Amino acid sequence: MVKISCQAILFDMDGVLIDSTPAVARVWWKWALERDLDPETVVHMAHGRPSRTTIGELLPNSDIDAEDRQVERREMEDIEGLVLLPGAQALLNSLPLERWTIATSCTRPLAEVRLRAVGLPIPTNLITSNDVKNGKPHPEPYQKAASILGFSASDCIVVEDAPAGVCAGKAAGARVIGFPTTMAVHNLESAGADWIVANCAAITAHNGDSELLLTLAL
Repeated sequence: MVKISCQAILFDMDGVLIDSTPAVARVWWKWALERDLDPETVVHMAHGRPSRTTIGELLPNSDIDAEDRQVERREMEDIEGLVLLPGAQALLNSLPLERWTIATSCTRPLAEVRLRAVGLPIPTNLITSNDVKNGKPHPEPYQKAASILGFSASDCIVVEDAPAGVCAGKAAGARVIGFPTTMAVHNLESAGADWIVANCAAITAHNGDSELLLTLAL
């Protein structure tokens, strides 16, 4: 057991609160095949980053806006198999509303579709790719998420499952908990995760006088 304190928790969404991996893989696999790209490489590249970033790297001379809209539409239509990850609902229920939010690489419409599909609340201070100029691994998403809650990122804990997100959290100055739900432990460690636990069920939160007290089951 490890005990830590913080002012707030900043969650990634896919792979941390929601298991959307099958849907994401289906969409990007089909997209890759249609463009004569290696689907395994594309699916791996796409996880945890804004779609536009992946498209821009793979097809720099394409109409990136049009490609991005197509991927978003397909992901919004494919919600089959979306489920809550273990412990997600219980952990969020234990946290004061003003002490947590989500910073996701999804667009806002896609994030809202997925949150509704699994029955999670949509935070009023939700940060999506529509709210930042620079997506993960840039620190902006987590810097903005912390700021909108009224805290410095260095006083927050980031919860991530992708190396790009871990890098974003560390670059923002936060401490990072990694979940090996979609990536191997060594990938999260190489990105700089401070702790690695199985999922939200391994995190217990208590409200202190002026801070959150977390217990991690390593």
